[in-house]
Amino acid sequence: MFRIAVLASGRGSNLHALIEASRRGELAADVVGVFSDKPACGAVALARAAGIPTVALMPRDYPSREAFDEALFSEIAAVQPDLIVCAGYMRILSETVVRRFEDRMINLHPSLLPKYPGLDTHARVLEAGESEHGASVHRVIPALDAGPVLAQARIRVIAGDTPESLAERVQAREHPLLLRCVQALAEGRSFAVPMRLNNDNQLEPAP
Repeated sequence: MFRIAVLASGRGSNLHALIEASRRGELAADVVGVFSDKPACGAVALARAAGIPTVALMPRDYPSREAFDEALFSEIAAVQPDLIVCAGYMRILSETVVRRFEDRMINLHPSLLPKYPGLDTHARVLEAGESEHGASVHRVIPALDAGPVLAQARIRVIAGDTPESLAERVQAREHPLLLRCVQALAEGRSFAVPMRLNNDNQLEPAP
C-alpha cells in the first residue's frame, strides 16, 4: 500500500479527508504518520484519536530551523513514506530537508499559484479585485510555494465575498483536489501536464 506521511500545523481538515477516504477505500493509500510543529493543534489530536503514529516537536527546543527540520524529518524518514503531504503546515522548510525529499513531497496551497504565494491569500485576492480564486497542489522545492503545479481547483469570486466565505468555499474544493492528486501519485501518474479539478471532482488536463 502507498504510504503517506502528513505534515500539519492546524485543525487537520485535509488530514481528516485523507484518513476518511483511505478508510472508505476511496484512496489506495495509508496515512502512516502525522508530524507537526504544534503539539496542541487539531491535526495532532485527530491523528492520535485515529490511532496514527504522531510526532510533534517544539521548534523552540532546537537551536535553529535546520536543527528542528533535521529532527522532525528523521522521524518522517523512519516511517518510510512514499509521499510526504504538507497539509496546512505553516513553517518554511530548510533547503537541506527539501532537497532530501524533494521528489516525494507535495504541498496544498490556497491560491492559484503562481499568484499569491505565502499567507493571507483570501484577503489578498479580494484586495486585488480578482474574479477567480482556488487552490493548488504543487511539488515542494526550496523556494516558497514555487514548485511545479500538479493540479488546481478554481472558484468564482462573487459579490459580497469575505476572506472567511472565500476560505470556506476554497476548502470545499481543496479536499477533493488533494485526494485526487494523492490517488494519481499512488497510481504512478507523472503529471506531465498540469491538471484541473472539474465540476465532477475529477482531474483533467488544464486548458
